[in-house]
Amino acid sequence: MAIELNRPALKHARALVRDGKVVRDDRDAWSEAAPTPDEENAFIEREGWTEYSHWHLGIDKSEDRQTKGAYSFPFGDFRKVHRSGVISGESRAGQHGHDEIRDALKALRELIDQDES
Repeated sequence: MAIELNRPALKHARALVRDGKVVRDDRDAWSEAAPTPDEENAFIEREGWTEYSHWHLGIDKSEDRQTKGAYSFPFGDFRKVHRSGVISGESRAGQHGHDEIRDALKALRELIDQDES
């Protein structure tokens, strides 16, 4: 498993934050805010795999790109970026040695926090 930074997803996340499409929730809120498997399936059915990929900062290019297993480190609910999802992903990326993803999520969190001021 070689998880890499999904650069198109990072660009998408930054654009959403700049456009004000962000929920400034607390870290613990992600367990409630994260899309359910049924919500993920409905989104994929409606929007397709490319759009689904744009909501995940991790991509495993050794996996089939038309499976959920190819994507990790979600950061939003398919409408808005959630600060809680960014924090959760930043923590998990750091724990598992995905430094580039961790650093991208940290920068995204800082952009969210800066935009709040």
